[in-house]
Amino acid sequence: MVEIIRNVEASPKTRKMGQVSVNGVSISRADIAREIQNHAATTPIAAWEAAARALVVRELLLAEVARLGLSPEPELDAAGLKETDEEALIRALLEQEVKVPKADHDTCRRYYERNPAAFRTEDLYEVSHILLPAAKDDAAGRAAARETAQAVLRSIQTGEATFEELALKHSACPSRELGGSLGQIGPGQTVPEFETALTGMTPGSVHPEPVETRYGVHIVRVAHRIEGRALPFDAMEESIASRLEDASWHIAVRQYLTLLAGHADIRGIELEGASSPLVQ
Repeated sequence: MVEIIRNVEASPKTRKMGQVSVNGVSISRADIAREIQNHAATTPIAAWEAAARALVVRELLLAEVARLGLSPEPELDAAGLKETDEEALIRALLEQEVKVPKADHDTCRRYYERNPAAFRTEDLYEVSHILLPAAKDDAAGRAAARETAQAVLRSIQTGEATFEELALKHSACPSRELGGSLGQIGPGQTVPEFETALTGMTPGSVHPEPVETRYGVHIVRVAHRIEGRALPFDAMEESIASRLEDASWHIAVRQYLTLLAGHADIRGIELEGASSPLVQ
């Protein structure tokens, strides 16, 4: 992060940028440089602009706090940490000025029915594999692993040896002691290439081709697939309401910020379309 800040400060583009200000209140380059650590970006200039926008948003909100004469009443956040006075003031402002409707029963039900895939458990697979290890950048090692995998696969297909016997003999995974069994696994528990292979397999079968991943070449068998099931609406209604209200709140906050910006004299940075970590 220090290196990014140095790159930003040394960038000709940022040196050419004008002074950033809000209604005549200047935001210093030093403050922007310190804010950069809170913003992931692909380029130094993008990080600089994101930091500048966040500080502009903060200044807009604090100016409105001052206009309304709000006083800070810090609370504990979700992590049990006490808010700073500035955080408490911004929270109080948004609570007072940004109102969103509650998601009622019918709205939640419609959302549930329109998004069935979001409210079901994931499929689980009972999987075994034989791993022939080879680094992704080791061309010779990969070729050798593929050749061995093809030979092992033929032995399984012809019944020359069992999957369990060949796992014990060839696999580099500790699961070889269990006949290659990985137990039940679901989405996100394996690398994408392995997961993709599982979703297209018929339970009780061995994948017809070796499967390559970053770890090497695998021979994969799926013994069983446990189909995911729909989660009942009654159990999900509260979380759906929270999700919908949270989305509405973010939209309302962005509209409120747009209104504040429209009445402000902002110089040195374009705020349109920007988001702020203060309200995410």
